[in-house]
Amino acid sequence: MDITLLDGGMGQELVHRTGKATPLWAIQALLETPDLVGAVHRDFFDAGAEVATTNTYAVLPDRLAAFGMADRLEDLTMAACDIAARARDDAGGGLVAGALGPLGFSYRPDNAPPAEEAAEIYARVARIQARVADVLLLETMSSVDQARGGVMGAQVAGKPVWLALSVDDTDGTRLRSGEPLAQIAPLLETFAPARVLLNCSRPEAVSQGVPILAGLHDHVGAYANGFTRIDPRFNGIGATTDLLSTRQDIGPAAYAEFAQGWVAEGARTVGGCCEIGPAHIAELARRLKPAAGPVIPAAGP
Repeated sequence: MDITLLDGGMGQELVHRTGKATPLWAIQALLETPDLVGAVHRDFFDAGAEVATTNTYAVLPDRLAAFGMADRLEDLTMAACDIAARARDDAGGGLVAGALGPLGFSYRPDNAPPAEEAAEIYARVARIQARVADVLLLETMSSVDQARGGVMGAQVAGKPVWLALSVDDTDGTRLRSGEPLAQIAPLLETFAPARVLLNCSRPEAVSQGVPILAGLHDHVGAYANGFTRIDPRFNGIGATTDLLSTRQDIGPAAYAEFAQGWVAEGARTVGGCCEIGPAHIAELARRLKPAAGPVIPAAGP
């Protein structure tokens, strides 16, 4: 089976390298240290990643408006996409995945606008990202309606859409909304995203969800986080990631064991989310792509 190897978590990697977590999240690095964003992309490519996920997870109208930066959507999006593209080109190949994070806030689908409203917002962002990105990656979609809004909006940009869903940390058979993961099936049939993944949940929960996804789509994947839990105070725009603590038992070897389990259950795209760094990706590359040379993966399914 040919595995596509994603990168790891840009945001938390930047927090560790700068020593600070801010309400702007990784947007702060675009404003202050864009060269550091490029360095993180390069380190992930050097580790074996085949995809650079743009530093645009939080570059969304609602996030920017909250900090008086509503007019910066296009230039910050393009800056992040261009940085990722340069890193890809320097690496000699790969994909740029335009990251589209959740509206409202991470892990809080109850804060998100209805699908039809969200679709209009995502369409605007997706069209900007599509100038550079090879694929559009909807991340941490935590309810069926949230995923529907994201896919409806992203599909207008004419690029392959990858949908990443986030499941409950204590029950990976359910989305964070509480809905059974299997209830995503009608949406997948209607909109046919190129790939469907699980992201930003505990590895144990992801392991529960991958077999369900594998029964619903022909290209599934997974990239988990390394957090202990999601603090209840981490619930709205302005909350900082220093509320979240890192697990001490998810080093590169332990994480790779989980990833090998996902592959055994049918995952074909694997990588890491928050707290999963270049060393983790290097171990995934060693185990999952031991004979690989420079690879330029296809943009489609």
